[in-house]
Amino acid sequence: MASTEYGAMPDNAAERLLMGRIRLEAATAIYHFKSDNTVRRMVHSMKFAGNTELCLMMGRQMGLELLRSSRFDSVDVLLPVPLHWMRRLKRGYNQSELLCRGIAEVMPREVNTTAMVRHRYTHKQSQQKGHLRAENVAGAFRVRRPDELAGKHVLLVDDVLTTGATLCACADALASVPGIRISVATFSTAAG
Repeated sequence: MASTEYGAMPDNAAERLLMGRIRLEAATAIYHFKSDNTVRRMVHSMKFAGNTELCLMMGRQMGLELLRSSRFDSVDVLLPVPLHWMRRLKRGYNQSELLCRGIAEVMPREVNTTAMVRHRYTHKQSQQKGHLRAENVAGAFRVRRPDELAGKHVLLVDDVLTTGATLCACADALASVPGIRISVATFSTAAG
């Protein structure tokens, strides 16, 4: 399982997908997500099979990759993409939060799970056609505690970057926070 090496590469495929849509400091995706590869099976195990230990382990791997690049050195806060409370209750955990906790084990940063919420239940993005993904998550996120993020460089963390719709919806909600700087790290990407 070879890394994308995007962390050290400005203007990588993850950044190109998000640039112009998010006021972005840096973006990376650690592995390529393809229909027939190990990464896909790992993501499915993390999200749908309850494999929380794999989430933490892959978060630690993400942290090691992030440390290899100075582009993420100024990150203050790790911010997982929130799940709606009903989905979290059903799943029992948020895989993005566990990825953050794994990252924090090797790249010590605060993990903030309270500043932003998914206040509107949405259909699963993986079940949406590309052009409907943005519509599905538009306005789904809300910043509840902007003071916890004001003036900080946040690293928005998710499991898969496909169209960027979820990350852009999160960034739209975060845009009102004074002085915030946003970077993105995902475990995998289907882009590029």
